[in-house]
Amino acid sequence: MILHQHKIQAWIIILVTSSCLFSCKKFLDQVPDDRITMEEVFKKKATSEQYLANVYSYVPDEWEAIHAVPWVGTSDEADLTWSGSFNYPINLGNLSPTNTTPDFWSPYYNAIRAATYFINHINENDEIRNLSGQQLIDQYIAEARFLRAYYYFCLMREYGPVILLGEDVIPTDAPATDMQLPRSPYDDCVNYVVSELDKAAETLPLNPQRNGQQNDAEWGRATKGMALAVKSRLLLYAASPQYNGNTEVSGFKNVDGTPLISQTKDNEKWKRAVDAAKAVIDLGIYSLYKDPSGDPVKSLEGTFFQSWNAEQIFARKSNGLAQWDVHSEPRQAGGWCGIGPTQETIDSYFMSDGKLPSESPLYSEEGFTNVNGQRIFNMYLNREPRFYRDVTYNNSIWQGGTMSSPAPISFFVSGPNGRNGHPTDFSKTGYLVRKNVGPSTNIGSGGNGQRQDRPAPLFRLAEIYLNYAEALNEYDPGNPGILTYLNLIRERAGIPQYGANAIPVPSDQVDMRKMIRAERRVELAYEGHRWFDIRRWKIASQVMGTVHGMDISKDGDDFYKRVPAMTPHLFRTSYYWWPISQYELDRDKNLVQNPGW
Repeated sequence: MILHQHKIQAWIIILVTSSCLFSCKKFLDQVPDDRITMEEVFKKKATSEQYLANVYSYVPDEWEAIHAVPWVGTSDEADLTWSGSFNYPINLGNLSPTNTTPDFWSPYYNAIRAATYFINHINENDEIRNLSGQQLIDQYIAEARFLRAYYYFCLMREYGPVILLGEDVIPTDAPATDMQLPRSPYDDCVNYVVSELDKAAETLPLNPQRNGQQNDAEWGRATKGMALAVKSRLLLYAASPQYNGNTEVSGFKNVDGTPLISQTKDNEKWKRAVDAAKAVIDLGIYSLYKDPSGDPVKSLEGTFFQSWNAEQIFARKSNGLAQWDVHSEPRQAGGWCGIGPTQETIDSYFMSDGKLPSESPLYSEEGFTNVNGQRIFNMYLNREPRFYRDVTYNNSIWQGGTMSSPAPISFFVSGPNGRNGHPTDFSKTGYLVRKNVGPSTNIGSGGNGQRQDRPAPLFRLAEIYLNYAEALNEYDPGNPGILTYLNLIRERAGIPQYGANAIPVPSDQVDMRKMIRAERRVELAYEGHRWFDIRRWKIASQVMGTVHGMDISKDGDDFYKRVPAMTPHLFRTSYYWWPISQYELDRDKNLVQNPGW
C-alpha cells in the first residue's frame, strides 16, 4: 500500500494472502510471533518500515466482496451468485457464534496490538533519527496511531462496543486473569477513538509524504484528511438511532451491569458529526471529480479510474479490484457473471428529471423502445447517469475482458449469459454491477491475465458531503447548508438540483431525510455502506428479506417480470451486530455477547 517495494516483503506476502485475513490467530493470541527478532527490527530503518507496512496490511479490502468482506452481497443492494461465498450462509440465516465466518474480531485486534507495539518501540530507532530526524519518527507514530484508531472503528461498526486495550501490549506469559477484559460502553469507545484520530491528525501531513517530500510512491500513506474522514464516519454512526438512545437494547450490559449502549438520545451527537464532516471539507484540498469534457458519466467513472484524484481521501493501493472486475463481467467477456444488483436497487436510481421512479412521469414498466438497434425495456430508459454508469441490464452494451468490440449483453435463460449456459456463473437477478468494473481486466475464461490496476477508494469526498447533509438535517433542519451539499452531489451526477427545473425542495426534516438517504443509496452503491446504513438507521428489518430481480428462468418478454431472487437475504434481530465467536467468549469470561446471539 505504501513504502518502497524492496522494503516490504512481509507486506507483499500478507497482501497476496489477503483473502485469508479473517482466518488469522485468535484475539488473545499474542504478537509479534517473531518476538526474538524485535530488538533488531527497531534498530534498523528498513525493518521498522517493514513492520509499519505490516500494520497497514490489515486495512480491509472493501472492494473484495467475494473473498474478504461480505457487505455488498448480504445487504439488500446486490446478490452474489455463488453458494461458496461468505454471503450465502449469512443470507440464509446461518451466521452464529460458532459460525462467525468471516471472523473480524481476532484480525483487527492483532492489527491493534501490532500498531501499539510499533508506537511503543519506534522511538528506539536511532538509525531513522540520525538519517531523517525525529520528525519522521513522529510521523510514523502518527500513522500507526491513525491505523490503530481505524481498526477500532472497523471493529465498532461491526460489533458495537469493544474492548479498549490501552497503550500496553499484554505479555505473552501473562496469566489468564490478566486477559479477562470487559467491553467498554460504546460512547467511551467513540470518545477514545476520536481522541486518537485527533492526536494523529495533529502530526499527519495534508498530503502523503515521507522525509517532508511528496511523491507518487507515498500515495496511500496516512494523512490528516484520512484521520478526519474516519472521524466523520464514526461520529455519523454514533449519532444514529442504533447507538443514540436505542432503548431496544436496554439489557445489553457488561457482567457487572454497566450499560453498553446509551439509552438517552443526545442531539449534540449530531452536532459532533456536523463539525467532523465540515472539518474535512474545510481542509480545502478535496473536490468532486469532474471530467474536463463535462460528460457526467465520464465524471462518475473518473472518480474511480483516475488514480489518486482529488475526490479520493483514503484509498488502498494494493487491492482485489481485479476480482471485483472479473466477478462482475458477463460471461461474454470471459467474466464470471455473478454480482447482480437487486431490483430494489434498480428502483432506487433517479430518473433523468431528478425524481424518483415512483414520482416521475418518465418512468414506465410497460413496453419497449428501439435504442441504437437494441430493444430496451422502458424501465431502463430516461434514468440518471449513475444508473448507466453502475448497471449492466438486459440488452445494454458492454465491451471489456475478452470482447474485442461492443456488444449487447443478454441475461435471458438461454442467452450467452443466462443460467442455462453455466451451472454457477450467472446473475440471479438479471443484472450485473458495472460501477468501478475495469473493462481492461482480462483474467477470466480465455483471458490473458491483464489487470486494470487502480487504487480502491475507501473514503471519498462525496461521502463526506452526504455525511454533512445528513447530520445537519438532524441537528438543524432547514439549514441552507443541507441543500448546498446535497445539490453538489446531484450536480456532478448530472441530474437537476433541488429548487431548480421543477424539482421541489424537500418540504420538511422528514422529507429531507428521505431524500438524503435516497441520494446516499445511489451515490455510494456497492461501496460497502448500505449494510451499515440500514442498521444504524434501524430499518434493516424493513428492507431485508425477499429481494427481487427479473425472471432469469425465462426468455423473451417473459424475462421482464419482477420475481423473488433465488436466494433470500434474511435478517434476524441479532444481525444488527456481528456475533463474537464462542471461542473468544470461552476465553474471556468478562466478554459479553451481542444481543440476540
